[in-house]
Amino acid sequence: MNIAIVEDTPVNLVVMQSLIKRLGDHDCLVFSDPELGLAWCLDNAPDLIIVDYMMPRLDGLEFVRRCRATPALRDRPILMVTAAAEKEVRYAALEAGATDFLTKPIDRNEFNPRVRNMLQLRASMAATSLRADELSIAVRRATEEIHLRERETVMRLARAAEFRDPETGSHILRMAHYSAIIGYQLGMSEEFVDQLLSAAPMHDVGKLGTPDHILLKPGKLSPKEMEIMRQHALIGYEILKNSSSPVLQMAAEIALNHHEKYDGSGYPQGKAGEEIPIVGRIVAVADVFDALTSERPYKPAWDLEHARAHLEAGRGNHFDPRCVDLFLASWNEIIEIHNIYQD
Repeated sequence: MNIAIVEDTPVNLVVMQSLIKRLGDHDCLVFSDPELGLAWCLDNAPDLIIVDYMMPRLDGLEFVRRCRATPALRDRPILMVTAAAEKEVRYAALEAGATDFLTKPIDRNEFNPRVRNMLQLRASMAATSLRADELSIAVRRATEEIHLRERETVMRLARAAEFRDPETGSHILRMAHYSAIIGYQLGMSEEFVDQLLSAAPMHDVGKLGTPDHILLKPGKLSPKEMEIMRQHALIGYEILKNSSSPVLQMAAEIALNHHEKYDGSGYPQGKAGEEIPIVGRIVAVADVFDALTSERPYKPAWDLEHARAHLEAGRGNHFDPRCVDLFLASWNEIIEIHNIYQD
């Protein structure tokens, strides 16, 4: 281990360095200048620091305080060297963060066990810290694997819904990335945006329950057929609700709310404004834009500028104005996503 001794009396330095050599194969650095010793300790975080109380320019109490103010040294053992009668100094040293004491004159019978105990303490703390780091890495890897499997399951379920409606092509990829852009621009956390990217493709999973003659009808739907089609929002919610997965919980909220309109004229519950969960308001913009710019059995694809004008016209009635504004403010990224994920 690395041991630093900071002591302005040369004879004490020699004695302590000699005693440490007998304790084992440790690297021992000595400093007669407390400021140089402190600078080295702050840069190198030794396993044990032995520091004298009475030193010029920088006494032991201030030395300990500065060490404890440095994150790398907050848990390192520090032995303060004091005279046996200096009880008030010892109390102050404990308040400053000293771990234990050595008394002058240096006594081998006291020095050896105290230093040995401090090195054992440091070894134990280092082993505990290493184990904690290993466990943290293992937990992070296991969590990442769970998230990857979860995302794969979510995407496969979304693809299953897509296969019911084969003309949509890469719709779920484009609208998911559009949604993530809006979430990011809203200032949402990285975790939120990441979940949104995974959950948004599930928005139309309820179409698994929509009859083919309605889902694939090339012409305009009748009022009765439209009523059946609209049930996909509730069906999707029923499929996804009550999951323990945060991604599927968000997906359920998206499935239920992505056809609500800001002015309250949407379905299935006629929510308005901020009654609509933010994920529903985000996906409404992304979904409609991509639906307009995609070819469907009942219509050709709109050009991007035409679809952009539609979003602007729907601002405040169909769509959350802020979501529209942030979407359009990221127009170059939107075009890039549109070009990358071609049908």
